[in-house]
Amino acid sequence: MVVNQNQNTHVLMVSAALQGHLNPLLKFATCLISKGILVTIATTELGRHRMLKHAAVAANPSIKLEFFSDGLDVEFDRESNYDHWLETLRTKGRENFSNLTTELSQHTKFSCLILHQFVPWFIPVAKEHNIPCAVLWIQPCALYSIYYRFFNKLNDFSILQNPNQPLELPGHPLMELQDLPSFILPNIHLCFQKLLSEFFTYLLDVKWVLGTSFEELEEEVLEVMAGDGVRPMITTVGPLVSGFLLGKKEESGVSVDMWKADESCLKWLDGKELGSVVYVSFGSIIVLGQQQVENIAMGLLKSGKAFLWVFKRTAGSAVELPTGFLDAVGERGLVVNWCSQEQVLKHKAVGCFLTHCGWNSTLETVVTGVPVIAFPEWTDQPTNAKLLTDVFKMGVRLRKRDDGIVSSEEVERCIREITEGPAAEAMAKRAAELKEAAKKAVENGGSSHRHLEKFVSDIVG
Repeated sequence: MVVNQNQNTHVLMVSAALQGHLNPLLKFATCLISKGILVTIATTELGRHRMLKHAAVAANPSIKLEFFSDGLDVEFDRESNYDHWLETLRTKGRENFSNLTTELSQHTKFSCLILHQFVPWFIPVAKEHNIPCAVLWIQPCALYSIYYRFFNKLNDFSILQNPNQPLELPGHPLMELQDLPSFILPNIHLCFQKLLSEFFTYLLDVKWVLGTSFEELEEEVLEVMAGDGVRPMITTVGPLVSGFLLGKKEESGVSVDMWKADESCLKWLDGKELGSVVYVSFGSIIVLGQQQVENIAMGLLKSGKAFLWVFKRTAGSAVELPTGFLDAVGERGLVVNWCSQEQVLKHKAVGCFLTHCGWNSTLETVVTGVPVIAFPEWTDQPTNAKLLTDVFKMGVRLRKRDDGIVSSEEVERCIREITEGPAAEAMAKRAAELKEAAKKAVENGGSSHRHLEKFVSDIVG
């Protein structure tokens, strides 16, 4: 229900134009709009370019989109030059966002600036403009715990020097090197490690840390953090997914899909039996090599199961499906460039999800009660895979060879294990239980509903 007296409350959100970073902000914006709060979302010019290209922006009188330059041309290849892009965003982007905030503040009084952990340099902008700052933590609470302990040097992380020694952290399962977020590993992704280190330095100026997860999903790690006096403590307001997945009437929000979805797959799914389809997608960033694509294709083919595969073709990539693959699978398989993932996961025909374990995808599969085959690559994905298999207990994990490649036999093995193996029924039952817990968390009186009400009360007050 919209609370009319909140209409004078206006929040500003900011993110770089990455699909997986914008999506949770947009979901949270929809929650705030439902409480009568006005929202402005600022993102980089690349977002404007991609959104307009696909005509994917839906108007809503309670939400406005604003754009600022990250200091680079739209054509610049950010995904291959993270170091340079992040440094430019940190300097030029920060300056341009601050100027935009000055301009917007001439006619709008913002009650809060909401950002996520991957743009920490905008936290001081909130302080400069005297706007209270909130972080929407767009990974699991478990990652907040791991990073908080690592960057504040609170625990022994000697596993990074001695990979054979497992990592023991309060509130977490015993972890091996393959379970850790890649951004704390030595000598790789150093630009992101620097970024997160800065984030935890700036945390002193953050009033709220809001998690996209929900209490019942990560109960143990949240209890331990609270008991250890972690400050600021993370408060869950999720799962942040589209309302229709939670049985709610969908509020009109804003769509910023940066790729055009192929809607034909939903009609294709209509013709498949209940729970018979393996859905395969690795998100908007990961690009697999030729050998890995061929192994996945052969594993799917040999499994005998129906499948829907989102195979995103990117400019300049020479990676292709194996010759004759589509002819061999016929009507049993469908390959598309992009799809409406939430609609697909909600479809009755989908029985399991072969996923990279990005957190947005993880929340969506939890909320729809779809068991997973975990294929993590980097950032939080290895830890998310560990959560899905060992904490949430609703999935299996693909084992890589020494060369980092997953064999076709391993793909086939995991498909069979999740669909017909001895533990398949238990995993499906657990997935169904978490689906119900997610719905209860956002209902009136649920854990996330209470936390959201408290946050709204704080910023309106």
